[in-house]
Amino acid sequence: MKQLSIALPRLDATGREDFMVSASNATALALLDSWPDWPDRRLALVGPEGAGKSHLATIWATETGAHRMSAADLSSAEAPDLARGPLVVEDVDGGVEEEALFHLWNACAQSGQGLLLTGRAMPSDWPIALPDLRSRVTSLTPAAIDDPDDMLLSVLLLKLFADRQLQVKPALIGFLLPRMERSFAAARRVVDMLDRESLARGVPVGQALARSVLDG
Repeated sequence: MKQLSIALPRLDATGREDFMVSASNATALALLDSWPDWPDRRLALVGPEGAGKSHLATIWATETGAHRMSAADLSSAEAPDLARGPLVVEDVDGGVEEEALFHLWNACAQSGQGLLLTGRAMPSDWPIALPDLRSRVTSLTPAAIDDPDDMLLSVLLLKLFADRQLQVKPALIGFLLPRMERSFAAARRVVDMLDRESLARGVPVGQALARSVLDG
Protein backbone atom coordinates (compact mmCIF):
# COMPACT_ATOMS: atom_id res chain seq x y z
CA MET A 1 0.00 0.00 0.00
CA LYS A 2 1.35 3.41 -0.95
CA GLN A 3 2.25 5.63 2.00
CA LEU A 4 -0.20 8.50 2.56
CA SER A 5 1.57 11.86 2.34
CA ILE A 6 0.13 15.02 3.84
CA ALA A 7 1.42 18.51 2.98
CA LEU A 8 2.02 20.18 6.34
CA PRO A 9 1.87 23.96 6.71
CA ARG A 10 5.15 25.85 6.56
CA LEU A 11 6.38 27.52 9.74
CA ASP A 12 8.55 30.40 8.55
CA ALA A 13 10.38 31.48 11.70
CA THR A 14 11.27 35.18 11.52
CA GLY A 15 12.35 36.08 15.07
CA ARG A 16 15.81 37.34 15.98
CA GLU A 17 16.60 34.01 17.60
CA ASP A 18 15.85 32.33 14.26
CA PHE A 19 18.27 34.44 12.23
CA MET A 20 21.48 32.57 11.44
CA VAL A 21 24.58 34.74 11.77
CA SER A 22 27.78 34.00 9.86
CA ALA A 23 30.58 35.90 8.15
CA SER A 24 28.32 36.54 5.15
CA ASN A 25 25.72 38.55 7.05
CA ALA A 26 27.29 39.66 10.35
CA THR A 27 28.20 43.12 9.03
CA ALA A 28 24.70 43.71 7.69
CA LEU A 29 23.19 42.70 11.03
CA ALA A 30 25.58 44.97 12.91
CA LEU A 31 24.65 47.92 10.71
CA LEU A 32 20.96 47.22 11.22
CA ASP A 33 21.52 47.03 14.97
CA SER A 34 23.28 50.39 14.96
CA TRP A 35 19.88 52.07 14.65
CA PRO A 36 19.11 54.90 15.37
CA ASP A 37 22.66 55.93 14.48
CA TRP A 38 22.23 55.33 10.74
CA PRO A 39 23.44 58.20 8.53
CA ASP A 40 20.40 60.50 8.29
CA ARG A 41 18.39 57.61 9.77
CA ARG A 42 18.33 55.79 6.44
CA LEU A 43 19.86 52.48 5.36
CA ALA A 44 19.81 50.13 2.36
CA LEU A 45 19.68 46.40 3.08
CA VAL A 46 20.89 44.51 0.01
CA GLY A 47 21.64 40.93 -0.92
CA PRO A 48 20.77 38.09 -3.31
CA GLU A 49 17.40 36.37 -3.48
CA GLY A 50 16.65 34.38 -0.34
CA ALA A 51 19.53 35.92 1.61
CA GLY A 52 17.37 36.86 4.58
CA LYS A 53 16.59 40.50 3.78
CA SER A 54 12.93 40.10 4.68
CA HIS A 55 13.89 38.26 7.85
CA LEU A 56 16.21 41.09 8.92
CA ALA A 57 13.65 43.70 7.90
CA THR A 58 11.06 41.89 10.03
CA ILE A 59 13.40 41.89 13.02
CA TRP A 60 14.03 45.63 12.69
CA ALA A 61 10.36 46.39 12.12
CA THR A 62 9.32 44.34 15.15
CA GLU A 63 11.87 45.98 17.42
CA THR A 64 11.18 49.54 16.24
CA GLY A 65 7.46 49.34 15.51
CA ALA A 66 8.12 50.08 11.83
CA HIS A 67 5.54 49.54 9.11
CA ARG A 68 6.56 47.21 6.26
CA MET A 69 5.42 47.48 2.67
CA SER A 70 6.40 46.48 -0.85
CA ALA A 71 7.88 49.17 -3.08
CA ALA A 72 5.33 48.21 -5.72
CA ASP A 73 2.53 49.37 -3.38
CA LEU A 74 3.99 52.81 -2.64
CA SER A 75 2.05 55.87 -3.81
CA SER A 76 2.71 59.60 -3.48
CA ALA A 77 -0.56 60.23 -1.65
CA GLU A 78 0.50 57.92 1.20
CA ALA A 79 3.93 59.45 1.79
CA PRO A 80 2.98 61.98 4.52
CA ASP A 81 1.09 59.38 6.57
CA LEU A 82 3.75 56.70 6.12
CA ALA A 83 6.45 59.08 7.32
CA ARG A 84 4.82 59.43 10.73
CA GLY A 85 6.69 56.36 11.91
CA PRO A 86 9.68 54.21 10.92
CA LEU A 87 9.20 52.41 7.65
CA VAL A 88 10.55 49.46 5.63
CA VAL A 89 10.11 49.56 1.85
CA GLU A 90 11.09 46.23 0.31
CA ASP A 91 12.32 45.28 -3.18
CA VAL A 92 12.93 48.82 -4.40
CA ASP A 93 14.97 47.65 -7.38
CA GLY A 94 12.09 45.42 -8.41
CA GLY A 95 10.06 48.46 -9.41
CA VAL A 96 8.79 51.56 -7.61
CA GLU A 97 6.90 54.75 -8.44
CA GLU A 98 9.85 57.12 -8.32
CA GLU A 99 7.89 60.28 -7.49
CA ALA A 100 6.28 58.42 -4.60
CA LEU A 101 9.63 57.28 -3.21
CA PHE A 102 11.02 60.80 -3.64
CA HIS A 103 8.10 62.27 -1.67
CA LEU A 104 8.47 59.59 0.99
CA TRP A 105 12.21 60.26 1.29
CA ASN A 106 11.59 63.97 1.85
CA ALA A 107 8.70 63.33 4.25
CA CYS A 108 10.87 61.00 6.37
CA ALA A 109 13.65 63.61 6.37
CA GLN A 110 11.21 66.20 7.72
CA SER A 111 9.73 63.91 10.34
CA GLY A 112 13.05 62.39 11.39
CA GLN A 113 11.68 58.87 11.05
CA GLY A 114 13.79 55.88 10.04
CA LEU A 115 13.66 54.53 6.51
CA LEU A 116 14.98 51.08 5.55
CA LEU A 117 15.02 50.24 1.83
CA THR A 118 15.78 46.75 0.56
CA GLY A 119 16.88 45.41 -2.81
CA ARG A 120 19.00 42.75 -4.47
CA ALA A 121 21.57 45.07 -6.03
CA MET A 122 23.63 47.87 -4.55
CA PRO A 123 21.71 51.19 -4.43
CA SER A 124 23.92 52.66 -7.16
CA ASP A 125 22.61 49.90 -9.48
CA TRP A 126 18.92 50.39 -8.76
CA PRO A 127 17.05 51.34 -11.96
CA ILE A 128 16.05 54.84 -10.88
CA ALA A 129 15.90 57.56 -13.52
CA LEU A 130 14.65 60.57 -11.51
CA PRO A 131 17.88 62.57 -10.98
CA ASP A 132 17.06 63.99 -7.53
CA LEU A 133 15.96 60.60 -6.23
CA ARG A 134 18.90 58.77 -7.80
CA SER A 135 21.41 61.09 -6.10
CA ARG A 136 19.74 60.43 -2.75
CA VAL A 137 19.52 56.68 -3.18
CA THR A 138 23.14 56.30 -4.25
CA SER A 139 24.16 58.11 -1.04
CA LEU A 140 22.64 55.35 1.10
CA THR A 141 24.89 53.30 3.33
CA PRO A 142 24.53 49.67 2.16
CA ALA A 143 24.18 46.83 4.64
CA ALA A 144 25.17 44.03 2.27
CA ILE A 145 24.59 40.30 2.68
CA ASP A 146 27.06 38.16 0.74
CA ASP A 147 26.61 34.67 -0.70
CA PRO A 148 26.54 32.03 2.07
CA ASP A 149 29.57 30.15 3.30
CA ASP A 150 29.37 26.40 3.99
CA MET A 151 28.41 26.86 7.63
CA LEU A 152 25.54 29.22 6.88
CA LEU A 153 24.36 27.15 3.91
CA SER A 154 24.26 24.03 6.11
CA VAL A 155 22.25 25.75 8.83
CA LEU A 156 20.01 27.39 6.24
CA LEU A 157 19.14 24.02 4.72
CA LEU A 158 18.26 22.65 8.15
CA LYS A 159 16.07 25.69 8.86
CA LEU A 160 14.29 25.47 5.51
CA PHE A 161 13.50 21.81 6.14
CA ALA A 162 12.35 22.64 9.69
CA ASP A 163 10.11 25.43 8.35
CA ARG A 164 8.32 22.67 6.41
CA GLN A 165 8.18 20.49 9.53
CA LEU A 166 10.72 18.10 8.04
CA GLN A 167 13.44 16.69 10.29
CA VAL A 168 16.43 15.46 8.31
CA LYS A 169 19.72 13.84 9.25
CA PRO A 170 22.99 15.82 9.08
CA ALA A 171 24.26 13.31 6.52
CA LEU A 172 21.71 14.62 4.06
CA ILE A 173 23.11 18.14 4.37
CA GLY A 174 26.62 16.82 3.74
CA PHE A 175 25.31 15.02 0.65
CA LEU A 176 23.57 18.13 -0.71
CA LEU A 177 26.32 20.74 -0.26
CA PRO A 178 28.71 19.55 -3.02
CA ARG A 179 25.83 18.92 -5.41
CA MET A 180 24.09 22.30 -5.35
CA GLU A 181 24.75 25.87 -6.37
CA ARG A 182 26.21 27.94 -3.52
CA SER A 183 23.39 30.42 -3.07
CA PHE A 184 20.42 31.16 -0.85
CA ALA A 185 18.01 30.77 -3.76
CA ALA A 186 19.43 27.36 -4.65
CA ALA A 187 18.97 26.15 -1.08
CA ARG A 188 15.29 27.10 -1.23
CA ARG A 189 14.88 25.39 -4.60
CA VAL A 190 16.49 22.16 -3.41
CA VAL A 191 14.37 21.99 -0.25
CA ASP A 192 11.22 22.76 -2.22
CA MET A 193 12.04 20.11 -4.82
CA LEU A 194 12.78 17.42 -2.23
CA ASP A 195 9.63 18.27 -0.29
CA ARG A 196 7.48 18.03 -3.43
CA GLU A 197 9.09 14.77 -4.54
CA SER A 198 8.69 13.30 -1.06
CA LEU A 199 4.97 14.02 -1.15
CA ALA A 200 4.57 12.80 -4.73
CA ARG A 201 6.42 9.52 -4.13
CA GLY A 202 5.22 8.89 -0.59
CA VAL A 203 8.75 8.49 0.76
CA PRO A 204 10.64 10.39 3.49
CA VAL A 205 13.11 13.15 2.70
CA GLY A 206 16.49 11.50 2.97
CA GLN A 207 19.70 10.74 1.13
CA ALA A 208 18.10 8.06 -1.07
CA LEU A 209 15.49 10.51 -2.34
CA ALA A 210 18.09 13.25 -2.79
CA ARG A 211 20.33 10.93 -4.81
CA SER A 212 17.42 9.92 -7.02
CA VAL A 213 16.36 13.53 -7.61
CA LEU A 214 19.76 15.22 -7.96
CA ASP A 215 21.84 12.45 -9.55
CA GLY A 216 19.08 10.73 -11.49
